[in-house]
Amino acid sequence: MHSSIYLASRSPRRRELLKQLGVKFDPLLLRLNGPRGADVDEEQHPGESAADYVERTAREKAAFGLRVLGMRSMVTRPVLAADTVVVVDGAVLGKPANRAEAEAFMQRMSGRTHEVRTTVALAMEGPVMSSTSVSTVTFRAITDDEAKRYCATPEPYDKAGGYGIQGLAALFIERIEGSYTGVMGLPLFETGRLLMQVGFKIL
Repeated sequence: MHSSIYLASRSPRRRELLKQLGVKFDPLLLRLNGPRGADVDEEQHPGESAADYVERTAREKAAFGLRVLGMRSMVTRPVLAADTVVVVDGAVLGKPANRAEAEAFMQRMSGRTHEVRTTVALAMEGPVMSSTSVSTVTFRAITDDEAKRYCATPEPYDKAGGYGIQGLAALFIERIEGSYTGVMGLPLFETGRLLMQVGFKIL
């Protein structure tokens, strides 16, 4: 039985959440760009639904992470990966590329309810396992000035949808239905269940 895993994610929030479960892990960094491009195709394909997109990306990250261990001659352990999307009117809002896009995201979500989907995937021997958390988040009405001030902070720019539920954006959140940790980027219920299914002792 394995006593630790690799986490294929650069997200400090995912690392902190995994620590909450008491799971021993080492970060496994995949290449985001370079001469050969990114290790995993994180672009949404034409006609691909948000649900299929987030599941495919998480599963591909985990599967590729397992292959990376062999390529880098690293000790083989399970690889955990995750991907999160924010969905408004069926459209995926990714990480905003600039301040103007971040402000546009805030205006689009202002006074409305949107969906957050996070898929967590686990790769080891055999087929990749995965589970998806689906939550809804309702924002109160956000003034243009509030959106500008929020987007002047560093917070929106490394997060799906351009906001962090655990940060200043909590001021905008009127209601959440679903998984708080799922909205943060690593749903602990689904993560713990996957790990326990393959023999990890969480409690």
